Amino acid sequence: MKGWLFTKTDIPLKLIEKEDPHAIPNHVVIDVKATGLCHSDVAALQDPGWMPLFPNGPVIMGHECAGVISEVGEGVVDLKVGDRVGVNPLDRETREAEGYNYDGGYANKVRVPAKQCVKIPDGVSFVEGAASTDAGLTAYHALFAIGGAKPGMKVGIIGIGGLGQFAVQMAMIKGCEVYASDVSPDAVKLGEELGCTKVYNNVLDMKEAECDVIVDFAGFGQTTADALDAVKPQGTVVIVGMGKLESTINTYLMITKELKVLGSNGGTIEDLEGVYECFATGKMSPQLTTIPFEEIDKGLEKLKNHEVKGRLVAVFE
Repeated sequence: MKGWLFTKTDIPLKLIEKEDPHAIPNHVVIDVKATGLCHSDVAALQDPGWMPLFPNGPVIMGHECAGVISEVGEGVVDLKVGDRVGVNPLDRETREAEGYNYDGGYANKVRVPAKQCVKIPDGVSFVEGAASTDAGLTAYHALFAIGGAKPGMKVGIIGIGGLGQFAVQMAMIKGCEVYASDVSPDAVKLGEELGCTKVYNNVLDMKEAECDVIVDFAGFGQTTADALDAVKPQGTVVIVGMGKLESTINTYLMITKELKVLGSNGGTIEDLEGVYECFATGKMSPQLTTIPFEEIDKGLEKLKNHEVKGRLVAVFE
C-alpha cells in the first residue's frame, strides 16, 4: 500500500510504501476511494502542541475516508466485502482516532474498527461520503444532537465555511428556518445561494431573527459572545469552532435570558447516518473540490494558505 506518513511537527508528509493491512477481529480493510483533507492536519504539521495526539509515533494521516470493503475480520456480521462505507474517525469510547492512533485515510488501504463504518446510500458519491465523515458529521452533531434543532425552529449559523455550509443545508432539509452570519462577502453570497432566509455580516444583527439555536462554527471569541446577545431568551448557543481558544462572555445575559451554552466535538455513527440520509434526498450540494491522491501534500499547503473554498477531497484512481 501507499500512504502519506506523518513523522512530527515541521517535517513534511512523505509518500511511502508499506505492507498492506489485513483484517483482524472486529475490523475491516477498506480500499480507499476518497479522503478529505482537514485544517487540523495542517495544524499538526505546524504546532508541536498537537504531538500528544499521535501517541504511537509516525502514522499515516487522514481521518475522513470512504471506500469499498475488501476484507472482513472475524466477528464482523453486518458488513461484507464490496460494501461502500464511510468511517467515523473517532471511537467515542476508547477516544482512539483514525490517522492519529493508527494509520488513516491518506492511503489507498486502511484497516478500521467495523463499528466505525456506515454504509453509503446508493446515489451518494465517495467524495460526498468522505466529506461527510468530518465536516458533515460534526455539523450534524452540533445542530441536532447537542443543539436540539427541530423542524420549525429558527436556527442561526455563524461561519459559512466547510462545516457551516453543511449545517445550513441539513437544517433546511430537516425543516428549520435558517439564518447565517459571516464577515466574508463570498460566504454571504454562498449563504444566500444556499437558501438562507437572511445572511448577516455581523452576528449581533442576527438578533432580529430571534433564533432558537445558534451554532458558532467560527469560535473567534467575540462571535460566541455576540451569539449570547443574538439568540432568543431561553435559547441555546453551541460552540464548535476554535478560531480562538477562549472567550469573554456576558454572564448577565446568560442569567437574565436563561441561556444554554454548550460545546460540541465530532459526532456519532448515528450522526453520520443522518448526514448520509440528507445527501440521499438529493438536496445537498456543499462546495467540494477534488485533487489526486498523489497531491495530498500540495493540497495541505493550499489549505494552509487559505486557497480552498469548501472542503478539499483527494480521490484515488
